[in-house]
Amino acid sequence: MNKENQFKFDWVILPLLAAVTVIVLWAMVSSIQGVSLPSPLKTWEASKLYILEPFAKRGELDQGILRFTWYSLVLVVKGYALALIVGTPLGFLLGVSKLFTKSLDPLIQVLRPVSPLAWLPLGLILFQKSEPAAIFTIAICAMWPTVLNTAMGVRAIPQDYLNVARVLKLSRSRTLFKILIPAALPYMFTGFRLSLGIAWLVIVAAEMLTGAPGVGGFLWQEYNSLIYEHIILCILTIGIIGFVLDRLMSLVEQRFKTA
Repeated sequence: MNKENQFKFDWVILPLLAAVTVIVLWAMVSSIQGVSLPSPLKTWEASKLYILEPFAKRGELDQGILRFTWYSLVLVVKGYALALIVGTPLGFLLGVSKLFTKSLDPLIQVLRPVSPLAWLPLGLILFQKSEPAAIFTIAICAMWPTVLNTAMGVRAIPQDYLNVARVLKLSRSRTLFKILIPAALPYMFTGFRLSLGIAWLVIVAAEMLTGAPGVGGFLWQEYNSLIYEHIILCILTIGIIGFVLDRLMSLVEQRFKTA
């Protein structure tokens, strides 16, 4: 099998077979008596208006699925950017300073496992509005992979690199940009990708709790209305967008590696 056929098999045929298998299993489960799961066909019939008119706006929580997705992505970008702005320098400080690590590591380990469902009420108390509360929740939940992976990357830099910087008498800023960041970049991008995934997960939970327009808010409304087909639509949308975001971050990483 040549490379072109192998590529088609790995990236087209196999994923299509997996998707068809899932749809067939979904149809089989939905046909079982007593199961409330709507079939693939019924889900399409109930959801096609949201898919075929993806940017339509008929009401606050009656909009096209891509319009809801856009609302969610705007908040994710803001929260994710804040997570990187805070998390990356914090990770470098943890990586270069043992004293800093000993001081802050216990606090980080206490805060890191806290659920977004716990952070969001605190955000609402602090900011009194759903949007800044959601951004705060996304940032504080998504920053930890960036912090820990950046710190790990800095600690993994060979001592010889730092010795060369001392011999050449590089300033701290040149050492940071010429040695520390390039050497730690693979670890940093691992943290960035994990943080992005968490940011996308958190926005769905935040919108479900606040009822804000977005994929999560739409999902929660349809659950309360017992429209199960739209719940499935939201789940598929969340999964697809999460996959696309991860692929985009992978492309950015490859671009930096080849730069």
